[in-house]
Amino acid sequence: MKPLVAESFTSDPRIAQARRLVMEALADYQQAITGIRAADPERKASYAESLRQFAAMRGGALFYPYLGTGIGKGALVELADGSVKYDMISGIGVHYFGHSHPQLVEAGFNAALSDTVMEGNLQQDTDSVAFSRLLIDAARRHGGNLEHCFLTATGATANENALKMVLQKHAPAQRILAFEHCFAGRTLALAQITDKAAYRVGLPTILSVDYVPFFDAFTAAESTARSLRALREHLTRFPKQHAAMMLELVQGEGGYYAGQRDFFVAIMDELQKHQIAIVIDEIQTFGRTSEPFAFQHFGLDAYVDVVTVGKLTQACATLFTDAYKPQPNLVSQTFTSSTAAIFAGRVIIESLLSGGYFGAEGKIERLRKHLIDGLEGIGLRHPGWVAGPYGMGAMIAFTAFDGGAERTKNILHALYEAGVIAFVAGSVPARIRFLMPVGAITPADIERVCKILESTLSQFA
Repeated sequence: MKPLVAESFTSDPRIAQARRLVMEALADYQQAITGIRAADPERKASYAESLRQFAAMRGGALFYPYLGTGIGKGALVELADGSVKYDMISGIGVHYFGHSHPQLVEAGFNAALSDTVMEGNLQQDTDSVAFSRLLIDAARRHGGNLEHCFLTATGATANENALKMVLQKHAPAQRILAFEHCFAGRTLALAQITDKAAYRVGLPTILSVDYVPFFDAFTAAESTARSLRALREHLTRFPKQHAAMMLELVQGEGGYYAGQRDFFVAIMDELQKHQIAIVIDEIQTFGRTSEPFAFQHFGLDAYVDVVTVGKLTQACATLFTDAYKPQPNLVSQTFTSSTAAIFAGRVIIESLLSGGYFGAEGKIERLRKHLIDGLEGIGLRHPGWVAGPYGMGAMIAFTAFDGGAERTKNILHALYEAGVIAFVAGSVPARIRFLMPVGAITPADIERVCKILESTLSQFA
């Protein structure tokens, strides 16, 4: 068979040489990134002006004064003010392989050889096929029924597509169930589901949502009974009006609360009894538990109708069973994602599935234990400083002192100035959360982060 032009182009020795030179140059310059570094005083004024201009253009200031240069090394990232910081929030979960990971730089190089920057509804390359197959195979590895995968550029759109699929399937039912304190996104529809009134101030109500209490690990049996009671009250009050329930199995923005299998089974059995679709939002949990999907970690494969993934996958997706295959024209986008995101996503997922990340002794659990040990050590040395830790897998949060919102925000900004980037989760109490760059961080990095954290907390004790 005669080779395609693309095959000949990408195998050209000049391309191989260019790729090799890029990777060699990256390795050379990354040697200068060895640990946290303070900002360069000579860059202070110009950096502040760039931040001011950007805030004016976007209509509001950034949470952190963060403008990256485009290079980093593992969990470390260089900013345009000359500083280097530990990134322990990884873009709220996006930069799973840290910064300037050689495999992802190479993936970006390869993607740049492609003829299009974006892939979309009418024109997708073979890479989209391979990426979709990876996700479907991962979702079915324990016998799940997810047969289809629709790619998209954002997690919010993946959730929007999931909503449209289940609403169409169960029309005229139009109500949605969700857990209290959930986060689904900030689009017009998803802001209705996200249980935070501040996110929908001034927005019209376009979707009716009924909330069910989430699992409380301290009162497991009572918690399950309470949630079932609330669910049944909604179903009785609005008979046959619910199309689906959208579930986070670990609440992210809500405070890093993790559920339990028996709790989810009880809820899902009740939903199935009433023929209500089960939609699992795994935008944050995918790749961060003992299994690729959190629903697999909890052994819920047989229950799932639709699941959404994003963040670390780079290109996002809605996976669904054959029963929820949409009618023509329901889901469609000018572009489903960038070619670079699809290339990077393939590398990340392939690495996750073959790199020993999962299981009770996998890399995720080992790194989790290291961070937990560090946080608990601070708590033992300084009673009252750290409550928790909470969460599971690579999603870790703790309450600093009394968990007051303003105090927590001040701690986060002090931690940022000290060289560690984290973020908030929950509100009462407010917690400090870490989303480790699992594909790049080392135990030594975690130990340095914990030392910086302990020193920063001492300023607020």
